[in-house]
Amino acid sequence: MVVCISFLIIAMSLVGLGRSYLVQEVKNTLTMSAEEVTRILSASYTREEGFEHWSTGMMVSSIAKSTGSQILISDAEGSVVVCSDGYPICRHIGMQIPEGILDLGTEEDRFIRGSFLGGFFEEPKSLVWRSMEDSNGTCIGCVIVSRPDAEIFSSGKIPGVIAAGVAFGVLAVALSVSLLYSKLMARPLDEIAECSRRFARGDFSQRVKQVEEPSSEMGALIESFNKMADSLQSAESRRSEFIANISHELRTPMTTISGFADGILDGTIPREDEEKYLRSIRDETRRLSRLVRDMLDVSQMKARAADPSRREVFDICELLLQTLLSFESRATAKGLDVDPMMPDNSVMVRANKDAITQVIYNLIDNAVKFASPNTFLTVRLYKQDGKAYISIKDEGETIPPDDLPFIFDRFHKSDRSRSLDKDGVGLGLYLVKSIINGHDEDIGVKSENGSTEFVFTLSLAE
Repeated sequence: MVVCISFLIIAMSLVGLGRSYLVQEVKNTLTMSAEEVTRILSASYTREEGFEHWSTGMMVSSIAKSTGSQILISDAEGSVVVCSDGYPICRHIGMQIPEGILDLGTEEDRFIRGSFLGGFFEEPKSLVWRSMEDSNGTCIGCVIVSRPDAEIFSSGKIPGVIAAGVAFGVLAVALSVSLLYSKLMARPLDEIAECSRRFARGDFSQRVKQVEEPSSEMGALIESFNKMADSLQSAESRRSEFIANISHELRTPMTTISGFADGILDGTIPREDEEKYLRSIRDETRRLSRLVRDMLDVSQMKARAADPSRREVFDICELLLQTLLSFESRATAKGLDVDPMMPDNSVMVRANKDAITQVIYNLIDNAVKFASPNTFLTVRLYKQDGKAYISIKDEGETIPPDDLPFIFDRFHKSDRSRSLDKDGVGLGLYLVKSIINGHDEDIGVKSENGSTEFVFTLSLAE
């Protein structure tokens, strides 16, 4: 449609310009003929012979044939005395030019289109007229040079047909190229649509073939789509893992509780052992209660951390030192050398104090739990670019590189990943990341060469 409309506008413009050009060319030709006849007749005019000398008719007929026009010569009273149609015999000879007809032209532009000259012509003509004067400035007559309008525009038909044929040929080629290019451009979009339909059915394995450079718009779209597909596939995998883990966490204590209760009821468990198994039932019940409570606490803590109205200004140095003191006995029992690297002055931040306390507590608890005995535990605080950076580093077993991207995922567990829950549920680091993200801050982890470091940011108070 764009191509067709563009060609239509161009065609209309060319037709208009062509018609204007033809009219201007005819006007110039008629004007030159009229001026030439006027010059010759004015110079050769004598009152004795007037315009009726045979040479006048021959000259007028010759000029008319060479220019393809009709020439009329009238006397001062407007009576036609010479006509180029059939001189010396013509029906126009002796006819009177209607009074006022030639006044339609001005002195600057004595040109008229589509005129019948008051019934003088049988078809509309374009005409130019010029008055003739003798050496004394007296009007001795006028010259009218005309040409049929139909003949004017018919002369442009053949070039117009050729131009139209060329235009339609170019249009056909342009449409073909446009359709082909559109098909090529739409092919990746069709693949994206097909992949999207597969995603809707739960199949995240499909990818769009990268046929464009990533720097181009389509290449960037395909690359972004494939990255999104990778993220969806990874999210689906983690969702399945989450469901499997939570199902296992719930199923194990419930199976234990059910089995011990059935054993007590049906007498399988001796009476002297009932108290021991009842304690096991109690412990498993409490474990289930802790799991449910922790899940609820995560949701509540996330909501509180994201609420700006709960944020306040406090000294992060003081909070870090207070939290470290609560781990003094555990660190001493494990032989850890705690090294707090704090600025001498207070570092004021704006955040939810309770939520950040939970973050620091969880990270230090994680460091103490997984640090090797008789090693260093470093808590560092520094400022940079309007942010406070808090680093908690321990020395112990390195986290596998495959586990690092998922260490903050809810319920993610592996044989060597760091779960902050004593029962291995995997909510601790998820809670930490949720709180930090709720503050629009960042947290990261680096684990290599037996050293693991968690770093998160907080905004400095203004």
